[in-house]
Amino acid sequence: MNEVLKRKTIADFGEQWASFRGNPGYYGAVDLLNDLLAPLISVESLAGLRVADIGSGTGRIVNMLLDAGVKHVIAVEPSTAFFVLQENTAARRDRITYLHDTGDRLPAGSDLDLAVSIGVLHHIPDPVPVVRAAYEALRPGGQIFVWMYGREGNETYLRLVEPLRGLTTKLPHSALMAVSSGLALLLDVYIALGRFAALPMRDYVRGVLAKQPRSVRKLIIYDQLNPAYAKYYERDEAEQLLKSAGFEDVKTHHRHGYSWSVIGRKRSEA
Repeated sequence: MNEVLKRKTIADFGEQWASFRGNPGYYGAVDLLNDLLAPLISVESLAGLRVADIGSGTGRIVNMLLDAGVKHVIAVEPSTAFFVLQENTAARRDRITYLHDTGDRLPAGSDLDLAVSIGVLHHIPDPVPVVRAAYEALRPGGQIFVWMYGREGNETYLRLVEPLRGLTTKLPHSALMAVSSGLALLLDVYIALGRFAALPMRDYVRGVLAKQPRSVRKLIIYDQLNPAYAKYYERDEAEQLLKSAGFEDVKTHHRHGYSWSVIGRKRSEA
């Protein structure tokens, strides 16, 4: 069952990223990367590092990392949207190694300073092999950073979305695009109300969603309703995922009160 979900989810993202190719404005900016990484990593500390981006999609995070001064990126993407990744990062291909494969195939001994996986592990039914592969690819003392959906803070949202996903994950692409367009209009209203009322997830709505172009807000809705598999992690589960692969000094941050950022370090050589 896990293998079926894995293949279906990869196929879903292939179709998704072939349709939503662009990363305009704040959605592709270093300012958003800083928001994603802080307070566990500073953007300034990325300069000169060798980094793997596990689940690169359209190349959004790859370009953010390079904009922040990363020396070289291994971009890992298993879906059929691999060509979109290559197109969107072509201008800097000399600083990128492309890997059209799943994250568990990241080569060991890659002497990486950092591995990142942003918005990916919660879509993998069994992410442990991916995290272990990252551990083996890092240099001694290297770090992993992951961002994933959180269960804490999303209770009200999940009561609405989980039943809806029971339908939307079965819809054809065109129908889901129509649903996402309609919900994007409702989101515009929610953003406007959030300026005056203490609504659920208000900080995220005002601090992140309101800064995005409307086309990106539609993508974000589609992204929530499309993949065959999505898990919302509790804090202990997120920490244990890294610890189970051997990472030490594991720390978490409850980003905007709805998701988990987690960082861990590979044991240094004695």
